[in-house]
Formats: sequence, structure tokens, C-alpha cells
Amino acid sequence: MNITLRQLRYFLALAQEAHFTRAAEATHITQPALSMQIRALEDAVGARLVERTPAGIVLTPQGRALERHARRVLAEMSALEQGMRQPGQGGRLMLGMIPTVAPYLLPEALPLLRARDIDRHLHLREAVTDRLLDELAKGRLDAIVVASPPEDDSFAAVPLFTDRFLLAGSAQRLSDMGPSAVSPAMLDPGQLLLLDEGHCLGDQALEVCGLGRRSSRLDMGAASLSTLCRLAAQGIGLTFLPQIARRTELAAAPGLMTVAFPIPEPARQVVLMRRASTPAAGWFDNLAAVMTAAAQPLLRDDGA
Repeated sequence: MNITLRQLRYFLALAQEAHFTRAAEATHITQPALSMQIRALEDAVGARLVERTPAGIVLTPQGRALERHARRVLAEMSALEQGMRQPGQGGRLMLGMIPTVAPYLLPEALPLLRARDIDRHLHLREAVTDRLLDELAKGRLDAIVVASPPEDDSFAAVPLFTDRFLLAGSAQRLSDMGPSAVSPAMLDPGQLLLLDEGHCLGDQALEVCGLGRRSSRLDMGAASLSTLCRLAAQGIGLTFLPQIARRTELAAAPGLMTVAFPIPEPARQVVLMRRASTPAAGWFDNLAAVMTAAAQPLLRDDGA
């Protein structure tokens, strides 16, 4: 019996879509090519696998049996591919990281990764949390670094570090505020500069202040923390600045200053996540240790 993995993938797409045209679109081939592969698969197993109906297709009893086996086979192949991508085994580690962490943590982490011969196997994807979670679930990423993610039993996570929030603005704007105004709950929402929707940092800042996104009249819809810091340095408003970003953003935005919030200081928990089904096999713990160590110099930079 000569069955290929490609035929099994096409067959599962057809089983899921229940329609040749939609299955062909999902697998990025033409419908005649898909039909030819399904016929070849039926010839290989010696039985009809699908029945055409006016509404689409249905699986035959043999088709349903093959579907169960095909899912197991492809799951095992996926696990094999993931294992071979582990650093040091000739593959690539697909790592995702949110934009409010990547520009600050990576410059510290890369020398440590290089010392362990991991950096040459690393491929980085920078995106917002929801997109990273989706790509992790679909197997396009092996691990992701995110902040305060939702609980989900399909993922496994280890904490990397706690990143406290600072209030950032121009010297004049910060000096004009009374001591009580530094409390998150006492901030004027009309002064807050926020990241665009989809960035968890903006949502976390609003949550800390007990506000909704519509409360901020200065919501600039900015795509980067650096943009907000430059605006804040010009006295346009105030923004929340993660501790790990302080050193970089103060150097890049002359006139920007930070002050610490009173205890209990608002903060975010930065974690490393993988699929619960993916064997950790040492690489995950090693990567977590590197990321945690890389963050320490940034977290000690507490001149706020």
C-alpha cells in the first residue's frame, strides 16, 4: 500500500470542508489536482472513501476509519518535526514575542543565546498576543513570550519575570502633578497615550486605571511604544512604560522622564509559553532560563 502524507493531508482537508472546491482552496491546489490525489488514495486503499451528494461530500465507512488513522499519523509527524527543530539538533526554533518586549529583551538575550549556540537556530516572529497565540496553537511557532496571557489548558507556561509599570512623561507634565495624581486610579484619563487596540500593554494600562478604552481622549492609536514615548517627551500626554523598556526609551526620547507608582506597583507577568502537547525535552527550560537572565539588567535599571 503506497499512501503519501500529502494524500492524507488532502483527504483530511476534504473531510473537514466536505466540499472539493473549498478543500482545494484550503490546501492551495486546483480542484482537479485534489480530485486526482483522492482517486489515487482510494486506489491505494482499495475502497471508496467519499460519496458525492448535492450538498457536497460525505465520508464512507472506510473514509471515516481512514480519517481517524490519518489524524494520528499526521499528529505523530508534527511531533517528529517539532522535535527535530530543537536547538542543537539541526533545526530551527520558531519563537514569537510581543512588540513591547522584543526590542528590549532580545539585545540582552542574543549574547546569551549565542553562548549556548542557540541563536543560529532561532527564527523570531514579532506580533501582538492574540496572533502569537493563534500561530502557537497552529504549530507555526514553537514558543512565545507574552505578558499576562489568558489561562488555557492547551498551553503550558513558565514565568520569566515581573515587569513593573512606570509613568512616563515630560518633566514639566510630571512636576505639575500632585503626589496623589501618581496613583493609577487618580490619573486623568484625558492625559493617557495608549497603544492601538490589539496591543496588550494598552489594555493592561487601562485595566490598572479602572478605565475603558473610550475613556482616553488622547488615544493616538500608535503601533509602537517608542512612538508614545516620543509624544510623551514632547509634553503631549502621559504613558505607561514597562521597566524593561525604560533604559532604551529614555535614551531615544530626550526630555522623557519616569516616576514610579506607589506600592502596590502595577506590573505585568511576562511568561514563556508552548503547546502543552509539545515535549519540552530541555530546550524549553533552557530558553526560559536565558530569557530570565537577560531581563535582570533591565529590571535593575530602577532610576525612576
